[in-house]
Amino acid sequence: MSTVTTISKGGLSAKISSMGAELVSLALDGREYLWQADPAFWGKHAPVLFPIVGSLRGERAESAQGPCHMGRHGLARINEHRVLELSEDGASVTYEFTDTPETLEAYPYHFKLNMTYAITGEATLAQTFTVANTGDVDLPFSVGGHPAFNVPAPGSGDEAFDDYVIEFREPWTCTAPCIADGGLLTYDMTTTPVENADTLPISRELFAHDAVMLTDVPGNTLTLRGTKSGRGVRVDFPDFRYIGIWSAQGESPFVALEPWTGHATLTSEDDVLEHKRDIATLAPGQSASYTFSMTVL
Repeated sequence: MSTVTTISKGGLSAKISSMGAELVSLALDGREYLWQADPAFWGKHAPVLFPIVGSLRGERAESAQGPCHMGRHGLARINEHRVLELSEDGASVTYEFTDTPETLEAYPYHFKLNMTYAITGEATLAQTFTVANTGDVDLPFSVGGHPAFNVPAPGSGDEAFDDYVIEFREPWTCTAPCIADGGLLTYDMTTTPVENADTLPISRELFAHDAVMLTDVPGNTLTLRGTKSGRGVRVDFPDFRYIGIWSAQGESPFVALEPWTGHATLTSEDDVLEHKRDIATLAPGQSASYTFSMTVL
């Protein structure tokens, strides 16, 4: 049975479920910033993405170890993780997820994934993915976060969804691929969500074709903020090249900010896992860590 662990420090608290090692609450002084998984819109809070981000073509790929069969965003989000360590001060917790006979059927590699959540500032929660290769062949993988935040943010008064913007450190221009059938990415169709600007207005139209993927964001940081209240959240993702921005269709009152090391299969790619753009590889015995942080405003 899944359990929920609470960590806290000062006025900031976070709750994490053992199912998927998923963040299910992020509150400052009792104000809830994390989307609360209303199934009428989207029944998740902040899934952990591993060993793939996004979709494989037909949910299948070949690999050096044989066939892989995984739905969108992989295996971590749909499996139990065990609590490995809770800090003495109650401000951090680490979970562990390792391969099983069932995961090996879907992804024929031996691995260990540790997920650490740590309160590192008065209003900041850091989320760290540590992947270890416990097998005897190279391990191909991607990792990603998927936290969704309430929009409007708590305490923002009469703000509406369209009163929110994404702020960047400096003006820049980005061309983004579109999402094609089956959740694949295609550069045959592109959009330019940001053109010589330091803000990206949030609107329903922005998500008409699913998520928007940004690449090489200046300073690897962005802020989702209400233009009237100034409330929202900043995400710093120094270890991630990509970030997805997404909200469900309809009147969904949230925006997800998703740091990724990789992304869905491109329509121009083949179906070999090791050939995916920006797939990471660990040699036997190696490990690697990736951290992003969420600061509520």
